[in-house]
Amino acid sequence: MELTSLQKIILEYIDYNQMSTTEIADAMHKTGELDPKLQVLLPGSRVAGIIHYIPAFNGSNYHVHNYIRNTPKDAVVYIDAVNCDGKAIIGDLIAKYIFFYRQAQGIVVSGLVRDVQQLIKENYPMWTYGRSPIGCINTDTGFDEAYYNKREQELNGGIIIADDSGVIVIKKDQITQHMLERLEFLGKQEAIWSDCINRLRWDTFDTICLKKYNELK
Repeated sequence: MELTSLQKIILEYIDYNQMSTTEIADAMHKTGELDPKLQVLLPGSRVAGIIHYIPAFNGSNYHVHNYIRNTPKDAVVYIDAVNCDGKAIIGDLIAKYIFFYRQAQGIVVSGLVRDVQQLIKENYPMWTYGRSPIGCINTDTGFDEAYYNKREQELNGGIIIADDSGVIVIKKDQITQHMLERLEFLGKQEAIWSDCINRLRWDTFDTICLKKYNELK
């Protein structure tokens, strides 16, 4: 996958500093959560990568099977399930294909998954709504082109960061120099706060609310 210079720089900054979803959400002015229902499957998992967007419609994973074939190496696959309530979108077979044969970093599913015992055994970094043994069908039940085009345009090529706290997305049009500067600012601020509290023994009110360290300049 050929990255733009800003995609590469921002990803490298996030990875080098092991930034959490909490820190990145703060850099984005307390925004960026993909979906509050998403939960980590295996605690301790963390991924940061470029989004490969995949839709699932109407209780079928037909289009998932189609779109995973184009998953770029090192991407994070985001499967967006629409009208698939109560049915698992993917299981071990699709997960194995995505991780081993397409060499993706992680999978995020706005829906349910199955074969959970195997997914956990394989230590797959995944985020989902939950689990069910009842899977989707694999025939074409329709394709909402307008919905797909809208979501693909805003998400595909964006950056996704996921950890124990949830899933944050930096959308494609948010990958800017300003975003990089916000991340750098947050990194410096976190270091200052840590120093004030852990070394200087200030309380959190003086440090975070009053920012008394500015008086030391």
